[in-house]
Amino acid sequence: MGLAASLSRFVQNSRHIISISYKPTQLEFNKSAKIIILGIVLIGVLGLVFAIMISLIVTGTLSMI
Repeated sequence: MGLAASLSRFVQNSRHIISISYKPTQLEFNKSAKIIILGIVLIGVLGLVFAIMISLIVTGTLSMI
């Protein structure tokens, strides 16, 4: 497959994706934003808990804080 054919296929696929996509409603956007923020906070809290646990195991104190 040549470069021209690959580029043509990419443009065709891009047009297809754009034609089937839509702008989310305000409700959909808010739900997505809340889920994403919750996931970020959850990962941050888990990271902090693991960091505290590792700090306690390695040094015996909360030296990281």
